[in-house]
Amino acid sequence: MVELAAEKHVRYIITVEKVSYSIRKLTCCPDPLPQYLQKKDAFESVVMEHLRMNGAYWGLTTLDLLGKLHVVDQDEVISWVMECQHESGGFAGNIGHDPHILYTLSAVQVLALFDKLNMLDIEKSVLEGQISAFLVHDDLILIHRAEKNYALGLRSTLTLYSDIASLQNEDGSFSGDMWGEVDTRFSYIAICCLSLLHQLDKIDVEKAVNYIVRCKNLDGGFGATPGGESHAGQIFCCVGALAITGSLHHVDKDLLGWWLCERQVKSGGLNGRPEKLPDVCYSWWVLSSLIMIDRVHWIDREKLIKFILDCQDLEQGGISDRPDDAVDVFHTYFGVAGLSLLEYPGVKAIDPAYALPVDVVNRILLPHD
Repeated sequence: MVELAAEKHVRYIITVEKVSYSIRKLTCCPDPLPQYLQKKDAFESVVMEHLRMNGAYWGLTTLDLLGKLHVVDQDEVISWVMECQHESGGFAGNIGHDPHILYTLSAVQVLALFDKLNMLDIEKSVLEGQISAFLVHDDLILIHRAEKNYALGLRSTLTLYSDIASLQNEDGSFSGDMWGEVDTRFSYIAICCLSLLHQLDKIDVEKAVNYIVRCKNLDGGFGATPGGESHAGQIFCCVGALAITGSLHHVDKDLLGWWLCERQVKSGGLNGRPEKLPDVCYSWWVLSSLIMIDRVHWIDREKLIKFILDCQDLEQGGISDRPDDAVDVFHTYFGVAGLSLLEYPGVKAIDPAYALPVDVVNRILLPHD
């Protein structure tokens, strides 16, 4: 069996522009970048412009799982993340874009990787004596620290929790932004975010759980809204939210476990719903759910590992959706995360509910002496 080309994947992550707003600033890589990555108006740059925050989360979490998070300049990363925070409190996918709860979770997760969630609470930082000076000008605070200056929105840093809570609807569902689209992805994101920030009391958890339960189908799966088709991605979101809130008793584990294990096809890969092609990303969406309901032993572990490894680009690095397709950061992350869930040697353990390394989640959630 082919082995995980970890070093090449690290190199791929730190050289692809999707990871950050300026790869030359965010990485310590001395090698020259490919020419197409040096052009700000290149097609690859333009089409990824609006979701760089997600790309940062995928790339940086991959580096952490492979034990290489230290290769990036964390001060530059954090500074860029905070520049993406909107005055409403939520985060955008990039500087100058509109906020959305999808990007807010990625921002919180990136800050969590670097143990910098305190950047979201100025008052807490002041009390801890971590800020040495304030310069207030036109609703901006320039916070001086020994290692870095951060320009933060005065209103935004004080309203992240309320911004997320304001997206909860009367029926318990969540909208993604001010325009009102409802999706169980957003329920998971709100619950995951606020749990990491120890702020779950800011929302009506009981209503949120009841709405998710309404999205459960007769096949045991979950959809985007009540009556929506069961899909592995939505199932992860619903099961993850129920796991975080201690509500997994609402899941029919055997029925859902059967539906999920049926997603494995002859190649060993997993698909997201019946009659679809396998895709590396479902190594995360399906596996994480199976682990949370204690049914992961119902699939063929070795065949899935082989499928993921066969999707690697062994020359340039990166992982694709299927063997011989083009690689990208999204599938590289979910491939490595899937291997983590499968306890592949050399890959750090990842939490199946929070989608962050276990050591990061424990640092945030476990009580400290």
